[in-house]
Amino acid sequence: MRSILALVGAIALAGPAAADYRVKEIGSFHVGGEVVELSGLDKQMISFTKGMKPIEVDPNGNFNVGQMYVQYVKLAEPTGLPVLMWHGGGLTGVTWETKPDGDPGWQQFFLEAGHDVYVSDAVERGRSSWARYPEIYDGPPLFRTMKEGWHLFRIGPQDGWDIDPAKRVAMDGTQFPLEAYNQFTKQSVPRWVSNDVRTQAAYNALVEKVCPCIVVVHSQGGNFGYNAALANPDLVKALVAIEPSGAPKAEEADASRVANVPHLMVWGDYMDMKPWPTFQAASRAWADAIEGAGGTVTWMPLPEEGLTGNSHMLMMDKNSDAVAAKIEEWIKANVTKD
Repeated sequence: MRSILALVGAIALAGPAAADYRVKEIGSFHVGGEVVELSGLDKQMISFTKGMKPIEVDPNGNFNVGQMYVQYVKLAEPTGLPVLMWHGGGLTGVTWETKPDGDPGWQQFFLEAGHDVYVSDAVERGRSSWARYPEIYDGPPLFRTMKEGWHLFRIGPQDGWDIDPAKRVAMDGTQFPLEAYNQFTKQSVPRWVSNDVRTQAAYNALVEKVCPCIVVVHSQGGNFGYNAALANPDLVKALVAIEPSGAPKAEEADASRVANVPHLMVWGDYMDMKPWPTFQAASRAWADAIEGAGGTVTWMPLPEEGLTGNSHMLMMDKNSDAVAAKIEEWIKANVTKD
């Protein structure tokens, strides 16, 4: 009897699940960047391993900088356009992968929804690599503290942080998995505030390489997404902006260029916390400019959709699949596969 039960269990594990999909290819590439030459720097004697005799290292020469790393998963039978996922400040493409609490993230959700998915690490982040500073990057990198993320990402009030998890004060009704906050902060990486031009160039190059597509952006990635659509409105078939922290100014950018690019702007809960009213106002002004030029913008505050308690990291919240379902529903209603 026991062996029969074991056999049944093995068959059940081997059988296809409701959300199964066939993958054709998993791969990666670097895109963008330029070659920079440095000269006049002092040579150094460096030991690379404990006990190793130092050797001379010459820092002068040519360097590839400003490149961006992209990982992709392509389906055997996609039913929708590819989805490009761009992360926020001080983070990497891990934002979209497995959530800090161990549940599947939006990379898997949109694969299951029928899209090829491209997840990138922006210039200077993750596997895109750094460059020397101050010779190439201006100044040193910035690092985010655990406390800053607690408040800035609207997980808890500013005075609610404590190194002891038992003493932390979170937002009432938060959907963020509080027990996974320390795990989440392991994703934090250094960032520079002087690389927007390089980063935008790399994102534009990515769009030109793999699109037509749908671009999904988060936080700092918002402004890059808005401008990528402006640069290639024929290739970006839709832009989904998840709590973008910046936007083009209508007096400096021609909103009519994206009149045929449907925009979705998604906002979580607790939006009265600083600095979010300022960030939200920038996108509201850009949305007004797009609509004034005859374009289509869907402004989606999640509480009005019946989804409450979402933090800034709403793709990691406990109800993140419900949020993703709202986005996919919008995509099906507003985007056609060319």
